[in-house]
Amino acid sequence: MRTPEFFIVGHGKTGTTSLHRILRTHPQVFMPELKEPRYLASDMAPRAGFENGPREHGYPTTLEQYLELFAPAAEGQRTGEATTTYLWSHTAAKAIAELQPQARIIATFREPASFLRSLHLTFLLGRNETERDLRRALELEDERRDGRSIPPNSHRPQLLLYSEHVRYGEQLRRFREHFAAEQMLVQTYDDFRDDNEATIRRILDFVGVDDSVALDTVAANVTRRTVRSWRGKAMLEDVTLGRNPLAKAARQTIKAVTSQGMRRGAARTLQRQVVQPEVEPPDEELMAELRVRFKPAVLELSELLDRDLVTLWGYDKL
Repeated sequence: MRTPEFFIVGHGKTGTTSLHRILRTHPQVFMPELKEPRYLASDMAPRAGFENGPREHGYPTTLEQYLELFAPAAEGQRTGEATTTYLWSHTAAKAIAELQPQARIIATFREPASFLRSLHLTFLLGRNETERDLRRALELEDERRDGRSIPPNSHRPQLLLYSEHVRYGEQLRRFREHFAAEQMLVQTYDDFRDDNEATIRRILDFVGVDDSVALDTVAANVTRRTVRSWRGKAMLEDVTLGRNPLAKAARQTIKAVTSQGMRRGAARTLQRQVVQPEVEPPDEELMAELRVRFKPAVLELSELLDRDLVTLWGYDKL
């Protein structure tokens, strides 16, 4: 069976979704429609009781299921996948190397403070997090490490230890233990954001396909919304998906008395105005505190990459 030949390992909120979409349109590249199979990160296992939940549907749980994702690849196509938590994971680098020793690794890092803010907003949208205040969420890390203060719908609470996401030097070294320098392409979110096309061409050349093919570039996916009402979001999802008898009955009643267009319009209105209002501006005081806190991580990554990220990310002005 085919095994993936290149891996987009993260981080999240660095344009990986856009990159996945763009690469899938290249005729010499095959990537499964399922983004983030996450199979090779054993420490990404869901919380007890969530293993068979709707959020886990369709994700591979065996090696055979994982490799089946790449079975439709045509002869001559380069196969790859994108799982942003592989860089965070303590087990993925070794697992990738054991499966595909010649794998090409693409890693993207982002300025720590903006990354954590965006990650927090994403977790709020996905109901993995319920603490709306990022400062308070960071303060809860010790409690959550001990299994306390876990949101009831958090299916992967291990991801709520925010500071562990920005242990950049440790993460990079884990992959360097298993892959040679020529097998790794390390870039920043700024590279993708500032020159999208050049970054895509560089990645195409790195994975070994024609980098002159015309492709439509896609802007990085920026988190612009957050959650105002958890109850409203949960009720809307329950009715939309018919998750319980009451929700199924409500869904059938709504379908009987409204047109499809009316239902779609109402759902969009609820999502836009009630459930997901616009995100508030960042707390600049907290952002400054985070940059001071994580400056050592930026210094370490700069040294490992032999690249001045301190100046690029404005840490020289702290």
